[in-house]
This record gives sequence, structure tokens and C-alpha cells, in this order.
Amino acid sequence: MDGQKKNRFICALFALLFAAGFFLCAFFPKASHSESERRALASLPNLSAESVWNGRFMSEFETYAADTFPFRDTFRKIQSAAAFHIFLRKDNHGIYKTEGFLSAMEYPFHETSLNRAAEKIRSICETYLTSENRVFLSVIPDKNCFLAKENGHLSMDYAEFEEKTAQKAGFAEYIKISDLLERDDFYKTDAHWRQERITDVAERLAQTMGTDISKEYKIHTLQKDFYGAYYGQAALSAAPDKIQYLTNDAIDGCIVYDWENEKEIPVYNMERAMGRDPYEMFLSGSISLLTIENPDASSAKRLVMFRDSFGSGIAPLLIEAYSRIDLVDTRYIQPDFLERFIDFQSCDVLFLYSTLTLNHSETLK
Repeated sequence: MDGQKKNRFICALFALLFAAGFFLCAFFPKASHSESERRALASLPNLSAESVWNGRFMSEFETYAADTFPFRDTFRKIQSAAAFHIFLRKDNHGIYKTEGFLSAMEYPFHETSLNRAAEKIRSICETYLTSENRVFLSVIPDKNCFLAKENGHLSMDYAEFEEKTAQKAGFAEYIKISDLLERDDFYKTDAHWRQERITDVAERLAQTMGTDISKEYKIHTLQKDFYGAYYGQAALSAAPDKIQYLTNDAIDGCIVYDWENEKEIPVYNMERAMGRDPYEMFLSGSISLLTIENPDASSAKRLVMFRDSFGSGIAPLLIEAYSRIDLVDTRYIQPDFLERFIDFQSCDVLFLYSTLTLNHSETLK
């Protein structure tokens, strides 16, 4: 009799938990965006005979259910803590924590991707540039270069990556900056570099391109704590970063025009600084085409910089040396459209990309 009561109790408890789970999943408020992961969550797929027949409905519904499960972020944190502290995994979904830094593994080296990037750069040069243009190329190593191998994580050969990049883009003068960078030049919870720590990088770029920039800056600290992209993706506890940004007379006096949204914008967007991703305060984040003009420039030199998101932090440091800098992000604009906005005659051209972009060049148009 005791055994029967026990079995009934277990069955009743299971039914109760199952019913509670069903009602929570069915009626719990559904978010459309994950603040911690900085991505849109899956929406309920449309139900139709065709989507059921070809299996698309169930596949999309599975993604929707995983994205909208009640208390999802809490369960993600539990899963990550178990993965690292109980099962002693070195990474969780490709993200690892070491020396107080969070980073996503970048491995292996995709040479086909680098070839594709080199061809895209070559095509831009052949379309728009002449012998009057001076062309430069530089690669920004991601922070795995300074963290992964030393801490037992998979790591590509960054020296080989840099050497092959320079070889494949022989039409441009290569500017080496990796020797100026180290682990602490990057945010602990994000992929990007810290502006206040790359003034030496900006100085080398400027000098190699035949210009000079000031070493005098005023440092400002954003009061809001910065939890970078890796913080939410890893679902691990980590100390926040502080964002610092630099100003001087040239930066304060320049004018920035956003061609994508057809309006002037500030160099440092304080509205974005208080938003979902504070790193977007630098030139308002990922915008396809920007022009920075320096009314007080001592020369008429112009620079066109092809860049990814890392370029937002360093471009303001170079404006003192130029009357105009055009920033082009070909992840968001087709190069065929550039002649409508940019005069390439006699300007300097810098291709400045991170290894993260070059090793995944399918993002480039």
C-alpha cells in the first residue's frame, strides 16, 4: 500500500510539474529580444500544411521554444556554471574565461576566407584607385592572439595569418601593429580594443602614411559599467569594464556626417553610450558610410578607411592629420555605390580589418 501511494504521489507530482511547465510556456510573456545576448529571439513560426509537410515548422518551432523558454537566462547561467565548474569544460559554446577575460575562440585559420577578402580588396583598388593613390593595409589581431594558446585553448597561428595577409595584398603597403598590442589593450568582456590604449597604434599608422598626430588627449570615463557582448553570450559572472574615450581640439572641432541616415552625428554618441551596447558610442556603431571633416586641418590630405567595427575607436585619433576621412564598412554597403559619395582622386587609402572579419570574409560585400 505504501508503495502504491508513493507511485501515485510521484505520478501526481510529475503531472503537476508538466502542467505548470505547459502553462508557463504557453502564457509566460515572450520577449522578442535578448538583452544579454544582444540578438533578436525567434518568433512563433507560421503554421501551414506546407511548412508541416516539409518539416520547416517543427524546426523553426524548436528554435522558438528554446528562445522563449521561461526564465531562460537563469537556466543559461546554471548551464554555463555547470559546464565550467562541474564538468570542467574549457569553453562553453566556443566562449572561454581566463585571466579575468572572456573571449570567443577563433580557430582554425580559414585561408579560403582570407583569399576571398584579398580579392575583394583588390577589386576595390582596381575599380577606384590609380597610381596617384597611396594604399595601405593593416590587420588587427583579436585578443585570442594574446590569451588562447598560453591558456590551453585552440588558437590559429597569428604570425602566419599576418604574413599571408601581407603576401596576398601585395598591392598595398603593409603596416604591422600586432607588436604594439597586448592582452590589456582589449575589453575584458568584449572583442573590441580600448581607445585609450591604442594611441601608439594610431601614431604608427599616421607616421607610416606620412602624417603626424598629437599625443595630447584628454581622457574621459563613462560612468556606466560596460558589459560586453561576450558577457551575455557566455552567461558567466565577470567584472564589468569601464569605457574611456579621448578628446582634443581636433576631435572636438570635427564634423561627422552619417550618409546612411543622412544626418550629422557626434564623434561620441552619449545616447548610444547609455543604450544596449555602450561601445556603439564610438561614431554611433555599425554605420555603412561616414565622413569626418576637420575644418582646422593644417593640410588638404584626405583618407579613405575601409574598416570594420574596430575602426570606430581609432578613426577619431587620426582626424588631426587629415582634412577629411571617409569611413567605409563594406559589410553593409556594396562597393559599387561608393563613387556616388567619395572622391578617390589622390587620397590615401587604408584597409584596416580585424582577424575576426578577414577569417570570416563572407560578411564583406
